[in-house]
Amino acid sequence: MPPCGAMQQHTVADLVTTLGIWARSHPEFSVGTNEAGVRLGEDTRGADAAVWRRTDVNAREPGLPRGTPILAAEVAGRYEGKAALREKGRWYLDRGVAVVWLLFPKEREVIVMSRAGESRYRMGERVARDPRLPDLEPPVEELFRQVSTETA
Repeated sequence: MPPCGAMQQHTVADLVTTLGIWARSHPEFSVGTNEAGVRLGEDTRGADAAVWRRTDVNAREPGLPRGTPILAAEVAGRYEGKAALREKGRWYLDRGVAVVWLLFPKEREVIVMSRAGESRYRMGERVARDPRLPDLEPPVEELFRQVSTETA
C-alpha cells in the first residue's frame, strides 16, 4: 500500500474526528479507524473508517471484527480516484455494508452509496441522515476542515 498524501491523511483525521464525536453521544455504536479491519466472509479490507453496532462486534476479541459495519468510509488518495473508490464502495455493499461514504478531498465532495443508489454532497451541504445512523448528518465542511484551511 503506498503512503497517503497530506490531503488524504488530513481528511481521514477529520472524518474520524467527526465520527468519534458523534459516537460519544451514541454509545450503541463503535467507530474504527487506522485502516479499520473489516472481515466479511473470506475477504478482508481496510476501511479508512467504519461504524458498527456495538452488539455486532466484540472489541476484546483478537483479530478483525467479524460483524458487518453499518458504515464504511474511504478517502481518495494520490493514486486512487473516483473509479477505484466506487469499486471499493460496491465491494462493501455487495457484502452487506448498508452505507458507504467516499470522500474526495481535492473536490471537497462526498459520495454516499447504498443499495438505493448514490447521492453527492458538496461544501455548504450536509450529508443526509440515514435512519440506521441516528443524528449523523455532518456538514461537508466538517469532513474537509484541514484541507480547506491549508488551501485557503
